[in-house]
Amino acid sequence: MSTYRIHGATGEWEVVIGLEVHAQVSTNAKLFSGASTAFGAEPNSQVSLVDAAMPGMLPVPNRECIRQAVRTGMAIEAEINAWSRFDRKNYFYADLPQGYQISQLYHPIVGEGSLTIEADEKAGIPEDKVIGIERIHVEQDAGKLMHDQHPTMSYVDLNRTGVALMEIVSRPDMRSPAEAGAYVRKLRSILRYVGSCDGNMEEGSMRADVNVSVRKPGEEFGTRTETKNVNSVRFVMQAIEHEARRQVDLIEDGGTVVQETRLFDPNTGTTRSMRSKEDAHDYRYFPDPDLLPLELDEAFLAECRASLPELPDAKRARYEGELGLTPYNARELTAEVETFARFETLLAETAKALDKNEADVATQVANWSLSVAPGVMKSLGDEGDAAHATAARQAAILKMQDAGEISGGQAKEIFERVLREGREPEEIAATEGLKQVSDTGAIEAEIDKIIAANQDKVEEYRGGKDKLFGFFVGQTMKAMQGKANPAVVNQLLKDKLG
Repeated sequence: MSTYRIHGATGEWEVVIGLEVHAQVSTNAKLFSGASTAFGAEPNSQVSLVDAAMPGMLPVPNRECIRQAVRTGMAIEAEINAWSRFDRKNYFYADLPQGYQISQLYHPIVGEGSLTIEADEKAGIPEDKVIGIERIHVEQDAGKLMHDQHPTMSYVDLNRTGVALMEIVSRPDMRSPAEAGAYVRKLRSILRYVGSCDGNMEEGSMRADVNVSVRKPGEEFGTRTETKNVNSVRFVMQAIEHEARRQVDLIEDGGTVVQETRLFDPNTGTTRSMRSKEDAHDYRYFPDPDLLPLELDEAFLAECRASLPELPDAKRARYEGELGLTPYNARELTAEVETFARFETLLAETAKALDKNEADVATQVANWSLSVAPGVMKSLGDEGDAAHATAARQAAILKMQDAGEISGGQAKEIFERVLREGREPEEIAATEGLKQVSDTGAIEAEIDKIIAANQDKVEEYRGGKDKLFGFFVGQTMKAMQGKANPAVVNQLLKDKLG
């Protein structure tokens, strides 16, 4: 069993990790206004009077934002609070026009839940582990300060102001960078399955605040630091590694870890202090007087529950149980929404083309989807057009391979031509000489010639030198210019050599 430890001068240290993930809700309008949430618009072009905090403007909750938060809570089997309330978190910042953020401190919409990260020996996760989730609350995002537009001034872009966020707060249950990385990947996968967040960390629609502390194994929790707005799984893991080592070195040198907010520098892989953050820091939270409490009725909750898709864990179990896939293939195929969608479309198309049950062709389709097709696409790069790779065309290739008309190598070559030229696989196989020869008469004739020309090796083989069988296979394939069906070749050689 692998256990992650920081090795210090005074012995081993354990790292304790909790994550606060901010996920932008996938809606066309903001949490309390009708302004657009589209990414990449011109600065300050998507700002309503409510977002700009003009006098007399009152917020109105966006029903879809609330619905998506509830659906997310249900997906992690969390407690859904039928009664919740918005609070004002008061602080001054240049990109916060109201002078406060509308959030949920005391009565969040989603209570306790959990998700399971899967065992991964290579990554140092020896067994499945349940990570507790304390809460999910809904809040509005702030704007963005732009420091690179003027030599002496910072500009303010309010396009993100008021965008709906779900803050998903984990318990401090993670004990290694690998576990934290697996947690973020799994959470992102669930959000994308549900459709409540697109999970695009590069565009800032999902980011994590990373809480790290260290302790001697078995002792009380140490003082934690919070590294803000880390925007990739790799950076989350790097921030944890650096911060844990920094804290151990600091303590062993006689220093004290200060509870503070830090920033991660992706260029150096290090964190630096941003501001102190004591527990007593007063944001003067109080119930927002402009918003009534949220009261969710049973009909709304039932609709949310009914709208949930088959989630990653259930889908993986079905792939293993009903389709007979290996745990590895099932895990890889269910990791991303696009991956399973392509697989299931191709599986249905292939089963139809071969007139077989999906379970009978699932392994063949899984291997094609995870290994063969991506490998060919990667090797072609810009020379290929993925739009040509329709499910029907790929199923046609798999049908020819299943019938023994083409080999694995020929299947790859045909797929390459499909991607480059957009032609139909059957036509490529017929006109480019890419079909296997399964004619036993033609193959048998070549085998007879090879046996006649190599009587000494035939005697050696029959005398117990089994390895020579490969020689006869190779000679036959060479004589057939690589187009002979290997299964037919093997069977005919066994019959003739005895």
